[in-house]
Amino acid sequence: MGESNGCVMESHETVRNVVLVVLDTARARDVDERTTPTLSTLASTGTTFERAFATAPWTVPSHAALFTGTYTSEHGAHGGHPYLEASLRTLPEAFSAAGYETVGVSNNTWITDEFGFERGFETLRRGWQYLQSEADMGAVSRAEHLGWKLEAARERLFEGNPLVNAANLLYSEVVQPQGDDGADRTTAWVRNWLTEREADRPFFLFCNYIEPHIDYDPPRRHAERFLPDGTYEEATELRQDPRAYDVGDYDLDERDFRLLRGLYRGELAYVDEQLERLKAALSDAGCWEDTLFVVCGDHGENVGEHGFFGHQYNLYDTLLHVPLVCHGGPFTGGTERTELVQLLDLPETLLETAGVDDPRLRKQSRGRSLHPVAAGEPRDAVVAEYVAPQPAIERLEDRFGTLPERVYEFDRRLRAIRTDEYKYVTGDDGFERLHHVATDPLEAVDRSDDDPETAATLRRRLEKRFDGLESETATGDVSMRESTKDRLADLGYL
Repeated sequence: MGESNGCVMESHETVRNVVLVVLDTARARDVDERTTPTLSTLASTGTTFERAFATAPWTVPSHAALFTGTYTSEHGAHGGHPYLEASLRTLPEAFSAAGYETVGVSNNTWITDEFGFERGFETLRRGWQYLQSEADMGAVSRAEHLGWKLEAARERLFEGNPLVNAANLLYSEVVQPQGDDGADRTTAWVRNWLTEREADRPFFLFCNYIEPHIDYDPPRRHAERFLPDGTYEEATELRQDPRAYDVGDYDLDERDFRLLRGLYRGELAYVDEQLERLKAALSDAGCWEDTLFVVCGDHGENVGEHGFFGHQYNLYDTLLHVPLVCHGGPFTGGTERTELVQLLDLPETLLETAGVDDPRLRKQSRGRSLHPVAAGEPRDAVVAEYVAPQPAIERLEDRFGTLPERVYEFDRRLRAIRTDEYKYVTGDDGFERLHHVATDPLEAVDRSDDDPETAATLRRRLEKRFDGLESETATGDVSMRESTKDRLADLGYL
């Protein structure tokens, strides 16, 4: 596929600027007027997509779909190969080719140049670093006592610029506010950037706020809003280690998960405050009225549901059903849309709303523009994939030794299809589940044995959808810097 430049076209109700905000790990079931009042207000004057679904249950494949408009089978970024290949056109590249200033702030270590997500960005800022540096001093913050902290500091202080590393150390150990994992700095940086930038070019801004991700550690005032009285200390002392929970290294009961859900909702409330600050920054810069502002989750979370903790190993709606709100341009009026949509629909939606035509991205995309007057029929089904565990089963064995048999069963590929009435999930090991979501929205009852005809019909639809879509480049391992490995381990991935 040859290079093709994007161009700005005259279009219906175009906007000048585009802002895409990802609330990392935000699941739709916990996004409401109480947890996210700012987002609810945006929805009341914008457009809410009540049934929006991720194409994958974790960060890398979901962001890859969000950037390219392709399924995991096509973009090839997954647990076995967590890298977005250069052969695919990305949304930032399309905006850049059309003359936009393209800026990103990532607070998730996966969404960096190390994994191929920098392409098209003039600036892609690492939100977890107070001063931008290749060296990462996060190992010092994670050390559990003074001796380990000193050892980690000695090992890392002279990686790169020692003065920058020392400044990062001082911030993380002394200055960094409790309950914030980069959101406050991100919003402040964006405000400064908006104030200082030259306003002659339109911009595309991408922000990933990671606070709803493990560890759930919201500011106390937010946590206590969603916890039973007097339980804050008990909740914050709970161990949050999804992989250890999965392998039976420790137990959590329903009371524990109820407290963890309170902390999780507190994280959503905190990050919602950042949305309000971000909106205010855009307004103060005179950009709000000309901006398409899109907020979504990249995937959800299991907090005890279905026997899982975290977002690996399955394709339940707790992981796939995400919030999606668009505000600005044609997405006004407090509209609630109930058709089935996917995150991979956003690239075409954002480009069309901005009046940008990018033939190369349009050709590769499996998305459908969500613009109110876009051509084409709404989806009658959404699909999702889980290609490989992350971390790999072998990594779990290295950490925990022999694993329970149920964990070995997770080493499989899963695909799911969801219609208005049914949800069907199948694995390459023969696993299958069928849910009548119209009457069983929590996916509690497997009907595959009772209704084999429906299961077979949906299985054939999945096979037809993915036939011939396998990526030829999505194999092999990706070499990571040690600092990145430490950060991912801290997030529970390694």
